[in-house]
Amino acid sequence: MPSSVSSTPSARHASCSYVRVLSIAGSDSGGGAGIQADLKTFSALGCYGMTAITALTAQNTQGVRAIHGVPPEMLRAQIDAVVEDIGVDAVKIGMLHAPEVVRVVADALRRHRMPHVVLDPVMVATSGDRLMAEDTVAVLVAELFPLAEVITPNLDEAAWLLGRPLASAGALEGAAADLLALGAPAVLLKGGHLAGEFVIDWLATQDGLRQSFESPRIASQNVHGTGCTLSSALAAYLACGLALPQAVEQARAYVRGAIAAGAEVRTGHGHGPLNHGYAPLVQRVVPQER
Repeated sequence: MPSSVSSTPSARHASCSYVRVLSIAGSDSGGGAGIQADLKTFSALGCYGMTAITALTAQNTQGVRAIHGVPPEMLRAQIDAVVEDIGVDAVKIGMLHAPEVVRVVADALRRHRMPHVVLDPVMVATSGDRLMAEDTVAVLVAELFPLAEVITPNLDEAAWLLGRPLASAGALEGAAADLLALGAPAVLLKGGHLAGEFVIDWLATQDGLRQSFESPRIASQNVHGTGCTLSSALAAYLACGLALPQAVEQARAYVRGAIAAGAEVRTGHGHGPLNHGYAPLVQRVVPQER
């Protein structure tokens, strides 16, 4: 999505640029989550997507078979190469499987002063497979929570972070407040794992904003990568200049559209992916000039 348009070809070449969003996350060989979902989302929303891969996974719609971490120095090199040449307008952070990986990412965020950091604390895949070592959680909280603009845990991840189960919609507000107390400037707590006809997400910020987002549940087995997609859409809309509540609203709308468009599609034998390319052109926004 270009940020400005000029009337002459030469001036347009000099002044027009894409909205640039970097995904720091794991690769999903099945294409439904992780880096692959992020790139599809960025493209669908008109942004230029870039990646720094933290780990390779061998997975499909049925589960994760193997995880191979990228060496920390290679992760650092990927981030530096992208930022120093192309630049970054927002960052989505996903799967960080080990403490040394978290530290590399935190160091890069500080050194490059990257804006609009959306941290999705990916701990468990849709299939139930664990994606983060237990000793990584404390490092994630200490190093990355303060650097993020917003964190986007689901209920299982929030329960792991807080050390208690979250079994009802009434627990969302208190859990979000407790997550803020861990150092995050803002929390979008996703309630999609709760039973019921409606999906309720809760947004809370350190400056006192408390807002719930409610929408009818869409019946579908194809929900692999939903959390990755929401966080990457949120990063894209923040990069385009939307305020956090409006970015959350638009990101949720994109995810709902992608779920609905892919609900009847058969991909694999387990939890299939969303339809990221369902043409949500009406949801694009024109970013402010930089």
